[in-house]
Amino acid sequence: MSADKNQFALTPPMGWNSYDYYDTTVNEAEVRANAEYMASHLLPYGWNYIVIDIEWYAVNAGSQRPEVQYIPFAKPAMDEYSRLQPDPARFPSSAGGRGFGPLADYIHSLGLKFGIHIMRGVPRYAAHLHTKVLGTGVTADQIADASSICPWNPDMYGVKNTPEGQAYYDSLLQMYADWGIDYIKCDDIAASKLYPGYPLFSRAEIAMLHRAIEKCGRPIVLSLSPGPASIEDAWFYEENANLWRVSDDFWDDWKALLHMFEYCELWQRHVSPGCYPDCDMLPFGIVGGGFKDERHTHFTFEEQKTVMSLWCIFGSPLMLGAEMTKMDPQTESLLTNRDLLSLLDPERFRRQVRRNADSAVWMSTARQAGGRLAVALFNLQDQEAEVSVSEDELFVPLPAQMKECWSGTHVCPVNGSITRKLPAHGAAVLIGC
Repeated sequence: MSADKNQFALTPPMGWNSYDYYDTTVNEAEVRANAEYMASHLLPYGWNYIVIDIEWYAVNAGSQRPEVQYIPFAKPAMDEYSRLQPDPARFPSSAGGRGFGPLADYIHSLGLKFGIHIMRGVPRYAAHLHTKVLGTGVTADQIADASSICPWNPDMYGVKNTPEGQAYYDSLLQMYADWGIDYIKCDDIAASKLYPGYPLFSRAEIAMLHRAIEKCGRPIVLSLSPGPASIEDAWFYEENANLWRVSDDFWDDWKALLHMFEYCELWQRHVSPGCYPDCDMLPFGIVGGGFKDERHTHFTFEEQKTVMSLWCIFGSPLMLGAEMTKMDPQTESLLTNRDLLSLLDPERFRRQVRRNADSAVWMSTARQAGGRLAVALFNLQDQEAEVSVSEDELFVPLPAQMKECWSGTHVCPVNGSITRKLPAHGAAVLIGC
């Protein structure tokens, strides 16, 4: 984003998103309960965003699971100006046209920030009913691009790049600002290679959202999904958004985690204040409830440490997918490691030092003189193995002593190198003392 826009998120956002546990079904009581947990347990460590994911406007959402995730052509909650509203059956404080305002006020009262997921475009339901567009003499069908339809969600048409289309996005963002929204995750808008031949990358609508945020008078962080985003368009994301997904939906699968090392290598030069390649959510703890598959994450504890180690040394945003009210102490320990979280600082220089089938090594240094060096060692094998890195590979001297973040132990380099024996799929992160 432009320099002033970068003030919206000077460090990578850290928070909770409802999707991994609730799918489309989260309600107000559940959001409040998770917000209360975050305020009590995680806020002191920098976790402060509560984000409601997809279809908060959908009536009877989730009622046709497992047959369909999104009910085709269902009637949504919507105002007279073609703008989706929270379903009052699930979000009772929204009744009477109050939208998410009361819930946002409550979340802000806890010292937290509030975000919502939106789909690109205008509701197809609005277009079919010819409902109004605020501030214009046209109706929703006249700004809708009926040829631009999400391939996996039936709710929206794209919006034409016209003054009336911009007016629609302006009215939408002004409403969100009035509600007190701090963060928007916009879906079906970022470039993705998941749908060959489908032009998912909507430059015009990203730019319209960007302009609408600038006009609304509130600093609203803009996150773009899905991924994998196109590295060729990195400059465009950086000019118009704060976060953009570098992968498809990330779930608790070792193969997906291995693939993430490739994405991080590709995007390692594009982390800066206010601009963050996004590795997606952390599927830790208890997930899958809304998918009729409630379970403890399939990741081992060592694999979860690898996720946190990579996300932090790379500089990705952190969005937890767990049901926080069912959080166990071991999972919470992953999220409250101050040494590790300090590496999220976007002013740090970071790079992948080495990666092969057996291991990977990353480094991170503070840009100012005297800043602490951090080194992350990853064992990618299915059995215990040693992973080493030398000063020759790092091109910087190793400190005389380094602290290992996960164990808290202190390690001294030997002959200009650091070696750690790591469990299968495990990681060590060492920071200079």
